[in-house]
Order: sequence, then structure tokens, then C-alpha cells
Amino acid sequence: MACFPLRAAFTGLLLLAAAPAALANDTFTAKASGRLYYEFGHFDNDRLGPPERSGDDLRAAWLGLSGKAYSLGYKVEADFAGHRPVARDVYLTHTFGNTQLTLGQFKQFYTLDDRSSANHTPTIERSFLVQSLGTAYRLGIGAQGHHSGIFWSGSVFSLESIDVWQAKGHVIGGRIGYAPWSQPGHALHFGVSGAHEHHSHPGADGALPLRAQVRANGHFGNNGRLPLVDFRSGRAVSVKRYSFETAGVAGPWSWQAEYGGARYDDGQQRGKIQAGYLQGSWLLTGETRPYDAKGGRFVQLEPERDFGAWELVARYDHITGRQWPTQQRDVSADAWTLGVNWYASRNVRLMLDWTDSRRRDELRGQRLDHTGVLAGRAQLHF
Repeated sequence: MACFPLRAAFTGLLLLAAAPAALANDTFTAKASGRLYYEFGHFDNDRLGPPERSGDDLRAAWLGLSGKAYSLGYKVEADFAGHRPVARDVYLTHTFGNTQLTLGQFKQFYTLDDRSSANHTPTIERSFLVQSLGTAYRLGIGAQGHHSGIFWSGSVFSLESIDVWQAKGHVIGGRIGYAPWSQPGHALHFGVSGAHEHHSHPGADGALPLRAQVRANGHFGNNGRLPLVDFRSGRAVSVKRYSFETAGVAGPWSWQAEYGGARYDDGQQRGKIQAGYLQGSWLLTGETRPYDAKGGRFVQLEPERDFGAWELVARYDHITGRQWPTQQRDVSADAWTLGVNWYASRNVRLMLDWTDSRRRDELRGQRLDHTGVLAGRAQLHF
């Protein structure tokens, strides 16, 4: 438990570091931000496995403050939707020309789907690739920059976060890409990312096990969690992650596709995850999906008409997970998602998705379940 005060102290130091510059130079700016997601899920269960239970919940209630203190940028953000607040972005930044240095807790650099904010993604759930291999918010130091259509980012970070100190280890990773075309209404994007992780004694001495799983049936599908790999012997685990990405925009049409995976090795046990998806969207009201070439990601859509903007989206997901030789595992999941979004204004969006998913135990040649879910979200962000 001694590590938790250290995380709190680290957060406090980041905030205090900005204060002297603000007071001495009288150049302090502050801007509030937030998001509110209220969601529901209604299931069509088959007869295999335990049935999912329909429900609704406040999924996200974020509040944040960001700005500048002399030459430093800062951001402090937390999610209050659960039983206790959870820290998200808590960092300081400094810019050198086209390069920004970041110190603190921030979302690490991995894949197009992971780098685009949930405020702007066309589907309620992220891809299986990001669900299983995304790195989320971790403590570290990173840098990102851009030049002549090339964007790049990299970081060295701990597996610990301000709220979760039981994950032991460290990671070095990065992402690089190129946007040969980038103008309003037309864009073409390519990128790759990779990381090397060292997990110290997972499952022993108070450290969390190393697990990767996917929620094949969405946020409310607790019984649809599919374990892909699980390391808990206490032996150090080496993980190598990789991904390839491409995307494009042509007027009201946009598409993106990614393929990636990870390899796990603790000296005795091995594992492998492979995942990919293909996604397309069409803005019926004629807007174009905004793309930021400097960050290599999609950003906020602004409706051009008083009645808002309407969007149709479709995605296919596939993922497999294997583990051998001691603990035998070979599983897979597939899902089709069809969705419709109404952008009522710049800050308000209503989303409705239908997902048809299947999970299989390939080792035994058995289907685990076939589930349909109608999911919806009312979203406010500022």
C-alpha cells in the first residue's frame, strides 16, 4: 500500500510545478472540459452459456482542467462515474517547435482507434484490437511531433497508474505514420506502432496477473468476456506488441482498418493474440469526417445544418487468442456492428448500435455463444 501515496505525491508535484511559473509570470490559462455518457444494452441471448442481463448505467462522468502556466501546458482529468474517482490525464507538457514533451499520466501511443477520442469514434465500443491490447493511462514520459505529413510519437512508461499500483513492469513503445493526402474532405493515412513490455512477477508478491481479454458482447456483457491469455506464475513475462493501420476520407465517406497482435513469453509458457477490423462510415447529411494529420487521428465533427448531422457506420471485428504448452488455450471471437449516430450539435450526440457476436473455443471445436446486443448512448461533451 505504500505505493499509493507515492502516486498521489507524484500527481501533487505535477500540479505544484506549474504554480510558481503562473504566479511569477502572470500567464496562467485554464479551461474546463468534461464528458457524460449514459448508456443502455439490451441482449438477444442464445441457449449456450450464461445469458447476458440487459441494463443501463452512467458509463462516463469526466471532469478536467487544462491550460498553460508560462511555457508549460498542463491537464488534470478524472472520471467520477464509478464508486470512486479514477484519474485519467494528469500531466505537464512543453513544446519545442513541432515536438511536444509530456510528463505524467497520459494515454499511451498505440493505434488509430486508440488515439481517436471516444467522443468522436463512430461506434460505442472500440475495436477488439484496442479492447485487448490498448495501454490506456499510465505514468511515464513521452514525445510526439509532426513534419511534412509525417507524424510520430514514443514513450517510456510504467505499467502502474495513479490508481493501480499493483501492475509491475515497464514499457517502451512508439507510433509513426504518414498522411500523403490531408485536406478538408480528402485524406489518406498509414501508420504502424509497436511496443516492448516487461512484466515483473505477475500474479506473485502482490502483483496483478497479466491478462488480456475482450468483451465480445459490449460494456454490459459481463458473461461475454473472452480470456485470451493469462500469466500468473510469478515468472517475468516479455511482451511484444505491433499494429498496422490505414484510413481514408472521401467527402462524406470514411474508412479505417487495422491489424495487430502481441506475443507473450515467460520462459516456459507462451501466448499469442491476433486481431483486426474493417470499419466504414457515411455521413448522410454531407459533412466530412475531420482528420488531424499532425496527430494521425480523427477529431470532432461539427454539424453544418440546424437539424444536426446523421451518420451510418458498419464494422467487422475478429480476434484470436492462443496459449501453450502448459496451459492450453485457443479461442476466437467475431462481431458485426451496424450503427446510426445523430450529432444534434457540436457537443451532443445520440448513438445506437446493433452488434452480432460469436465466441468459439477452437481447441474443443465448440461455439461458446452467439449473442445480439442493441446498445445506445446519450453523450454530452465539452
